[in-house]
Amino acid sequence: MGIIFLDTTSKMKNSPLDSASQKILAELQKNARISSNELAEKVGMSASPCWRRQKELEDNGYIVRYTAVVDRRKLGLSVCCLAHISLLRHAEGVVEKFEEAMRMRPEVIECYETTGTADYMVKVIVPDMDAYHDFLHNVLVKLNGVSQVNTSVALREVKYETALPI
Repeated sequence: MGIIFLDTTSKMKNSPLDSASQKILAELQKNARISSNELAEKVGMSASPCWRRQKELEDNGYIVRYTAVVDRRKLGLSVCCLAHISLLRHAEGVVEKFEEAMRMRPEVIECYETTGTADYMVKVIVPDMDAYHDFLHNVLVKLNGVSQVNTSVALREVKYETALPI
């Protein structure tokens, strides 16, 4: 079986944004601390129109926030678990309470409602397996409506990106 290469030249073919806005977003994803002048130079615009375009992208919700990407291992958060969670039933309030509980937990860094064999996929970052055990037994299985939790433990991070393919 060979490697398949995808054509990434038309990533945002259906985007409502023009190429200048797409370039601004791509550059800001690489370095959100870039100065307005540097950004303008990289995207081929003068500083004032580039700054206005960036502000417009913020105002229109394309740029949600600016953040720092932190190395979790340096903070002692060495375990990444992917929990596939099935709910017993989707009765009134069960889904809402489950989702709210996931939003409130700091170790849950991503939560997706999914198709397939599980209802949710939850990415959990913790210091060690004891911490995941505590989360599993003191939080997840105690939530009303949780019927099954299947956990995959990440052995190694092959790729981790925060930038979208613009």
